[in-house]
Amino acid sequence: MKSTYWTTGIVAMGLFFGCSTSSLDKVNPNQVTTDNYYKTADELLKGVNSVYAVWQSANLTGREWFFLNDLRSDDVATGGGQLEAPRSQILIGAQNPTNAVAFSVWNGLYRTIHRANVVIDNGLALKDNTTLAKRVVAEAKFLRALAYFDLVTLFGAVPLYSDYVTEVNGTKAKSSVDEIYTLLTTDLLATQTDLPASFSGTDLGRATKGAAQALLARVYMQKGDYASAKTQLQAIISSGTYKLTDEYTDNFIEETEFNSESIFEIGFSLIGGFNWDADGNDNGANENMTRSQEYSAIGWRNLIPSEGLLAEYEHTAKGDTKTDPRLKYNFYFIGDTYNNGLNTLMDSQVQGNTSVFNGTAQKISWRKYTAMYKNNETFYTSGINMRLIRYAEILLMMAETENETGNSANAITLLNQIRARKSVAMPAYPTARYPVNSKDEVLRAVMHEKRVEQAGEQIRNRDILRWRAQSKFKTDPISYFVKGKQELLPIPQQELDNNSKLTQKDQNPGY
Repeated sequence: MKSTYWTTGIVAMGLFFGCSTSSLDKVNPNQVTTDNYYKTADELLKGVNSVYAVWQSANLTGREWFFLNDLRSDDVATGGGQLEAPRSQILIGAQNPTNAVAFSVWNGLYRTIHRANVVIDNGLALKDNTTLAKRVVAEAKFLRALAYFDLVTLFGAVPLYSDYVTEVNGTKAKSSVDEIYTLLTTDLLATQTDLPASFSGTDLGRATKGAAQALLARVYMQKGDYASAKTQLQAIISSGTYKLTDEYTDNFIEETEFNSESIFEIGFSLIGGFNWDADGNDNGANENMTRSQEYSAIGWRNLIPSEGLLAEYEHTAKGDTKTDPRLKYNFYFIGDTYNNGLNTLMDSQVQGNTSVFNGTAQKISWRKYTAMYKNNETFYTSGINMRLIRYAEILLMMAETENETGNSANAITLLNQIRARKSVAMPAYPTARYPVNSKDEVLRAVMHEKRVEQAGEQIRNRDILRWRAQSKFKTDPISYFVKGKQELLPIPQQELDNNSKLTQKDQNPGY
C-alpha cells in the first residue's frame, strides 16, 4: 500500500476532473471519466487508492495537516523566525479567513470527500466481485468520515456532500454539526460489517474494522456520548487484535511500522522525494513526508515543544520518584546522541528559540517522527508512516469513558497499563503528584497521561475542544482563547467566494 498511492493518484486526475458542466458541454473524448470507468471491482479499487493518495498529500498528512492540528493545541511553540507567517498566525490565534494553511487542509479534506463519494456512488451499483466492491466502498466511507471528523472539529458546521458533485453549481450550503455527526455515525457503523479485522502484504495501511470502531469512538466522545464510545472501545479491546508494543519509540520510526499497536496509519517510504502535489497526484514515485524536516533539531525546527508540555512530564527535579522516559523518547536535548549513536547533538547545530526547563534555558526539539535516530542529514524528508490511530489511544479513551460512566477504578487500571509498558515502567497511579481519590482526580490523571503519551500526535487539539465544551478546565490551556471565536477556525474566504450557496453571513463567529 505504501508504494501504490502515487500511481492511482494519476488515474484520479482523469476521473475527477474529466466531468464537465452541462452548460459548457465540453468533454475531452480521450479523457477517462466516471461514465466510462468504474465498470469492474479492480477499477473501483484504484479509485479508493486515489482517496488514500489525498490523505498522503502535501495538503494533508504529508505536510499541512499535522501543522494545523499541532498549531491548534498547546503542545507546540514557535521554533523561531523561520516559522512562516500563516503558521505563526494560527499558533497565536491571529488567523483570518485567508490563512493559507487552513485553506490547504480544507481543500485536502474536501478533495478526499469528493473522491470517496465517486467510489461510494459507483461501487454501490457494481455487480462485478461484490465482496471486494463492498469492502472498497467501506474503505471510502471510512476515509470520508475521517475527513468530515476533521472538518467538523476544526471548522464546525460545513457543507455536507454525501454524493459526488458533477457540475459547478452543485455546491451546497452549510449543514449543522448534528447532521455531520449523524452521517459519521451512520457510515462508521455500516462499514464495520464489510471491513476486515486486518490486512497483510501490500494491503497494509487500508482501513480495518478496528479503525472504524476507533474513529466512531472519537466521534461519540466529541459528542459527549461516553456510553456509546465505551461500546466501540470495548469491542476493540476484546477483539485481541492489538496490543501495546514493548518499545514506545517503535510507534514513530520507519522500521517498525504496522506493528501490534497500529490501528490506522498513512504510508510513506524512502522512494523518490516529497510529492508537493496538493492532491497526491504525481508523474513518478515520490513517497517521502516532511515531518522530520519541519520539526527536526537539525532541520527547519519550525515548531518546538511548548514549555507547558515539557513541564507536564514527571521528573525527579520536580520531586517525582522517577523521570518519565517518554520525555527523552519524544524530545532531543543538547548532548543527546543520534544517528545510531554516532553523533552528539551540539548547540551550534540547532537554530532558533530556547525553552526553559528545570529553570534552565536550553534548546529542546522534537524527536518523535524525526529521522535523526538513524542519520545525520539536515532538512531530511523521511519515509516514516503517520500513525493516526494506535492502541494506546484506545486504552486512554476507554479510561476516560470508564471514569465518566462511574467506573473510576477501571479507569485507573487502564492508565496503569499505559504506564507499565516495558520501555516506560512508570510508577502506578496513585502517585504523590497524581492522586486518584475522586472522579475529578482521575480525570486529571487521564489528561496528564494522554498528553505525555500522545504528545505531537494531533490529538491534543480535539481533547481541548471536548474538555472545554464540558467545562473540565479551571483555566483554559490556550492562552489566547476568546470564547465565541477561538473554538473554531474561520471558513476559508475562497470557499465563501466560490460556493454560490454560502455568503459572508455563513462565516464562523468572530471572523
